[in-house]
Amino acid sequence: MAGLTAAAYLSNAGLKVLLCEKEKQTGGLVNSFEYKGFVFDGGIRAIEDSGIVSSMLRQLGLRVEFLPNPVSVGIGKDVITVSSKESLGAYQELLDKHFPDNQQDIASIIQEIAKIMDYMDVLYGIDNPLFQDLKNNPGYVFRTILPWAVKYLLTAPKIAKLGKPVDEYLASFSTNQALLDIIAQHFFQKTPTFFALSYFSLYLDYRYPRGGTGALPKALEQFVLGNRGEIRRETAITRVDPRRRQAADDRGNVYQYKKLVWAADLKTLYRVADLTSLTDSKVIRGIETRKEVLAGKIGGDSVFTLYLTVDLARTHFAQISSPHFFYTPSITGLSQVSLDELRNDDPKIPAGFVDDRPRIEDWLGRFLDYTTYEISCPVLRDGTLAPEGKTGLIISSLFDYSLTKHIEAMGWYDEFKKLMADRMIQVLDASIYPGLKAALIDSFTSTPLTLARISGNAEGAITGWAFTNDFIPAVNSLPRVASSVLTPIPDIYQAGQWTYSPSGLPIAILTGKLAADKVLKDLA
Repeated sequence: MAGLTAAAYLSNAGLKVLLCEKEKQTGGLVNSFEYKGFVFDGGIRAIEDSGIVSSMLRQLGLRVEFLPNPVSVGIGKDVITVSSKESLGAYQELLDKHFPDNQQDIASIIQEIAKIMDYMDVLYGIDNPLFQDLKNNPGYVFRTILPWAVKYLLTAPKIAKLGKPVDEYLASFSTNQALLDIIAQHFFQKTPTFFALSYFSLYLDYRYPRGGTGALPKALEQFVLGNRGEIRRETAITRVDPRRRQAADDRGNVYQYKKLVWAADLKTLYRVADLTSLTDSKVIRGIETRKEVLAGKIGGDSVFTLYLTVDLARTHFAQISSPHFFYTPSITGLSQVSLDELRNDDPKIPAGFVDDRPRIEDWLGRFLDYTTYEISCPVLRDGTLAPEGKTGLIISSLFDYSLTKHIEAMGWYDEFKKLMADRMIQVLDASIYPGLKAALIDSFTSTPLTLARISGNAEGAITGWAFTNDFIPAVNSLPRVASSVLTPIPDIYQAGQWTYSPSGLPIAILTGKLAADKVLKDLA
């Protein structure tokens, strides 16, 4: 999405633009695909606006129809729907029911979430100024931006105090680890508190493009082509020569550029950059330093996804939850299933995971019993996305890339995918979706290895750098976001989820626009 955004703005400005995409379709982790009459989303399940997405579309004159995307949260047999700030009360009652001995702890945590929701109202209280025509609308600066800026300056220090990992922060409110797990286990490891506990506000901001999430990149793609931009699919860039300003693809084609925006995995950029022809020692030193910084850093969490087609009408699922559903079948909590259980403790063998398949299978079963699932039902939003009387489900859980890679190396990757699918169906059939197994038509899966292959992202990451790194090798201060697109490589800028943290779709679009603006300024 960052590459598409940059290409859209640059082609709109009249520049000659080439967009190289390694896959058959553009959009990266924002995509939809058809399978036997069902439409599924291959990456994110809904669009979070954050004052950026709709503003970008409006500025470019693009029309994408967005449908409501209400979010439900469930534990066991109990489900609530998040429809407004007042839904926090229903969430509190849900937690109280399952943890009756911790009602005071829960009340304190709910107060924290409410406070952070107020901060979010300030942070995203206006459409992002970067996507406004301020030159022709000076009144917007005085009427909107300046009053907002005062509120932001008062709120920013409060937000800055919420940078501690959410699991550590919540531990100050309760000693019941299961309760803390249920609240936080569907976030990435060591997610900053503000980013995590703002999720109730984010739920209210979700929208769904008619036709699937892939409608958004498709609109940008058509815009680029309509402005005489060129898109080359199935074209992976395998070498970049900064001195000659050339990029080469995996077929040996060489492209001359004036400016290059790299919107893919950053470690890949520094791996394919050919520095041998550079002569400026200061530039070479800056690039080598950056390479060293990135070398030891890892990508964030990945996901295991199960796609199901079932012989049940959408009304069956509409009675259970909204189209976007975060569901935890058990209150045991994932702290009871630590990945450390599978670590190899034999000093004679290199560090890693045990080669004991039964032990790993047992762990996987318990993990799937206790994890939180993100369940998406596209046809509940758009009735055209499944055949009449049938439903497609997308069921995901955060999952470790390195364990998946280890299982592949052991030689039972296909059996692993089937084991995971069967257990997920069994868990959901025995809890929130009775009759699911009997109604099953077809199923297939996507693993962290799938995401790594398709996106090119290190460790199959879905939101850039892992919070577990000793430090994040990216800009993480909003006032400094404009500098996030800069690289030490001459005439090359970066954009996308690796450039700013925390990241997501809005950041991809924002940095794509910032990179385009920098290119336009430098070429002026």
